[in-house]
Amino acid sequence: MGFFKSFFSGKPANPEEEQQKNKQKNFDIFKYDGMRAQRMGRTDYAVKCFTEALALQEDFETMGYLVQTYMQINHPEEARPLLERMAQLEPGHLSTFLNLANVCFTLEDYPAMAEAARKAIAIEEGNAVAHFLLGKADNGQGNDLMCIANLTKAIALNDDFTEARLLRAETLMKMCQYKEAMQDIDAILAKDSEDESALLLRGKIKEATGQPEEAEADFRKITELNPFNESAYLCLGQLLIAQKKLTEAIALFDEAIELNPNFVKAYHERGRAKLLNGDKEGATEDMKKELELNPEEAEALTGKYHNQPGGIRQTDILGL
Repeated sequence: MGFFKSFFSGKPANPEEEQQKNKQKNFDIFKYDGMRAQRMGRTDYAVKCFTEALALQEDFETMGYLVQTYMQINHPEEARPLLERMAQLEPGHLSTFLNLANVCFTLEDYPAMAEAARKAIAIEEGNAVAHFLLGKADNGQGNDLMCIANLTKAIALNDDFTEARLLRAETLMKMCQYKEAMQDIDAILAKDSEDESALLLRGKIKEATGQPEEAEADFRKITELNPFNESAYLCLGQLLIAQKKLTEAIALFDEAIELNPNFVKAYHERGRAKLLNGDKEGATEDMKKELELNPEEAEALTGKYHNQPGGIRQTDILGL
């Protein structure tokens, strides 16, 4: 009788059950609206929807979507506690720890990054990415030997792991192990002769080992492949300055600044070349532009040289 009474009167037979149904319905609405907003690039609305959904129900999948959205808008500090909670909810979920390691890398928390990577390795020992992330964490903590050891494991698991080879080459180069570093670089360039990062490293090694012409060729090749590769312009310009080819260096940085008028380091290096070339006025203009684009450096220098007679000099900023 109670059922028929509630049916004909329009009242729910069980108010708590009906409330739970409404809660689930609202959760689904917020979750799927968030997913649609994320696909449409409406990240601000997606964050609101996922946050509302999670206020109604702690759902692992929805937390993952919110993490993705936070990373899209470069808010790793918001993503981290979500990932840590996801790790508690499902401690055997590999991708959670890989994502957490990446987030910790972005936040420069290398010990926490290493911990997350080790947990990923405990879940899947044969995961090359996890060993690579542990190597990156070692690198961030200045532990070169362990960095190389973990990167070597990653490469043993995946011989085509370009990122791991690049980082191992960088670390070996830092340790002046140029021959070993070149082996990784050659392996990368054998598969892709136009890999800009590998060409840049090869150029740096050629310069460090007294082969400036070959270094210059590598740096110039990168600028031809990608005129917006700032690192190549800097390396090439610094090499030209070191060779006393000041007019050529200035022309190169003119080109770089024309491509990117906000290229702070190019103003710095052009100013240095001009000062060495006797153009004090031109060096001053570049110094002013550098400080205008990088006010934090201006404040730091003002504090550093506050009590110095004559205040800040050109050579203080240009490193001469």
